[in-house]
Amino acid sequence: MTQQPRISLEQWRALLAVVDAGGYAQAAAALHKSQSSVTYAVQKLESLLGVKAFKVVGRKARLTPGGEVLYRRAKSLLEEAGALEGAAASLAAGWESELRIAAEIIFPTWLLLHCCALFGQERPQMRIELYETVLGGTDEALQQRRVDLAICSQIPPGFSGDALMRLRFIPVAHPSHPLHQLGRELTLQDLRRHRHVIIRDSGSQRRSGSWLGAEQSWTVSQKATSIHAVSIGAGFAWYPDDTIRGELERGELKQLPMREGKERSAELYLVYADRDYAGPGALRLAQLLREQVAEQCRAVKAGPAAG
Repeated sequence: MTQQPRISLEQWRALLAVVDAGGYAQAAAALHKSQSSVTYAVQKLESLLGVKAFKVVGRKARLTPGGEVLYRRAKSLLEEAGALEGAAASLAAGWESELRIAAEIIFPTWLLLHCCALFGQERPQMRIELYETVLGGTDEALQQRRVDLAICSQIPPGFSGDALMRLRFIPVAHPSHPLHQLGRELTLQDLRRHRHVIIRDSGSQRRSGSWLGAEQSWTVSQKATSIHAVSIGAGFAWYPDDTIRGELERGELKQLPMREGKERSAELYLVYADRDYAGPGALRLAQLLREQVAEQCRAVKAGPAAG
């Protein structure tokens, strides 16, 4: 038999508010309660659990080691309670009114929009919020529950996902770029002497710099800006071959003749923010993504893919 909780969500919320707001008075203001009621809630929690959550240092209340454990677990508990209420609201309303998805910008844009268009034909009234993200930005969107679905190049800790597709990356530059004028196979050392065009990590903890250790680099925020910069001879970069097929065919970009490492690959994964609470809209869009990606992969194996 499950033990009946002795601590209410309101008491846990008071504990979190004292920490997050920076004190009892600030917590009371944030919760729209009196300071005495917040103080009583925390003291009652401590009494029932037999754990001292705070110690007074100067004029400020600081978490004890035990209080830090309670804070972390309480935060997870309240997040889970909020997610449960949100799921109940979605179940009561049927289909979601809005669907939010984060997609790494290396995922083919045309394919993503194609899937959204198919979904829109089925559910024209449902709003779609699309976040085009890079590296840490995708992880944060999931961890902060700002999206229902994400297409990631790596699965963040605490989440699970299914492999969606593998991308093939090639190094390219404009045909007149000095790297193409060397007239021989290139090494990484050759690349390090030239400008590397990088797309900025969209996460708050941005990872910067060239993975090659290039002496020069340009960092931009958009895939289209990066491709245009390389197409006018400003530097070199690695792209999924599907993304730059048009530029390669028009002769605006040309693959660099590497001695080794002629191509790289990356796996993309489809991840739910919370599979248990995913609504019918999120489930349907995920199904469309899997079906359309599988169809595209079969087409590529069979012959040249349609643009």
